[in-house]
Amino acid sequence: MPWPSETVKDDDVFALIDGERRRQATGLQLIASENFTSPDVMRATGSVLTNKYAEGYPGKRYYGGNAVVDEIEAIAIDRVKRLFGADHANVQPHSGASANMAVYLGLLKPGDTVLGLSLDHGGHLTHGSPVNASGILYDFVSYRVGDADERIDFDAVRELARKHRPRMIVAGTTSYPRRIEPQPFRAVADEVGALMMFDIAHIAGLVAGGAHPNPVPYADVVTFTTHKTLRGPRGGCILSSAAHAAAIDKAVFPGSQGGPLEHAVAAKAVAFHEALQPSFKAYAHQIVANAAALAAAMANEGFRLVSGGTDTHMMVVDLRPFDAELTGKEAQLVLDQAGITLNKNNIPNDPRSPFVTSGVRIGTPSVTTQGMTEAEMPLVASLIARTLRGRTDASVVAAVRSEVAALCARFPVYGG
Repeated sequence: MPWPSETVKDDDVFALIDGERRRQATGLQLIASENFTSPDVMRATGSVLTNKYAEGYPGKRYYGGNAVVDEIEAIAIDRVKRLFGADHANVQPHSGASANMAVYLGLLKPGDTVLGLSLDHGGHLTHGSPVNASGILYDFVSYRVGDADERIDFDAVRELARKHRPRMIVAGTTSYPRRIEPQPFRAVADEVGALMMFDIAHIAGLVAGGAHPNPVPYADVVTFTTHKTLRGPRGGCILSSAAHAAAIDKAVFPGSQGGPLEHAVAAKAVAFHEALQPSFKAYAHQIVANAAALAAAMANEGFRLVSGGTDTHMMVVDLRPFDAELTGKEAQLVLDQAGITLNKNNIPNDPRSPFVTSGVRIGTPSVTTQGMTEAEMPLVASLIARTLRGRTDASVVAAVRSEVAALCARFPVYGG
């Protein structure tokens, strides 16, 4: 029988997909956790591999007909191990969150004590938030950034570790704009006999491109997503030392997932291949240069940068010095109308709730993929500031929207 779509086209959904394509192409995409994947990554994601069930691992599947996907997954594993210099890799996690939870399942027991960065100080839900399974199943103790410099205080981390004797220490953030050296975390972990996990979801591309220190030689386990600075498909990955390989694999399957998404695994393999090319190093360093330039331009417009700036692909902007009445929620909504996409974000010790916030988070991976450089960043900051200053004037917002579209037309991400 033919597919229904051969006789009855789904115009509604595909019209919306085309609308999203136009939105991405005509607006500034400044969400730090987003990027534009290559046409080859999208081609693999939308391939016939979506039809194949492949529970298990290469050479040890629970279904037949896996000779081809075994080769593809083996290629993905080999490439990511070379990219990061890892002993072992599991490329099956569906997301960064599932990767983190698999690590906990494989290496911890329910109720074990874990040290992680507080969500409202830049950590992630899976680093022990009480509303997340990580905080429900494990006894997370949160470290925070300093009140004065808004940076991780390793003396405070060491003090907490000595007091609570955690089974694991989690490094890594989602809204911390500063470089994180892995050696101090390793030193604290060794002092208290803890495992060390480094979640590089946001900075994986910067690590791969040599723009950020590689934690693989220091951490017992490294997790990351493939769709942020690494510029791959949506998905996750786990790297580990050989000593933890069996436990990690068992925790992913059958511990927490069933059949892997082999079309996503193929797309990860493509992304790893792209990240192994010399041009990717230039891309990773340009992301950081663009973020530094945008942060400086935002400061010139009257915004305060959390921690005073950025060393990575992102910045967290405190809106209060710019306009004490402006919230992150309002800023996100009006900037959307102007074609500038970012997200509201708590600042450290934020007096407002996570649903309102006093800040926004801004990232440069997507605009860097488009080909923008430091030269465009003052204009981007100006467009943001003009929108927020004139947020109650529809004509101001509309004028900025036109300028944003004109800027993006100069840097088309997918050509025609």
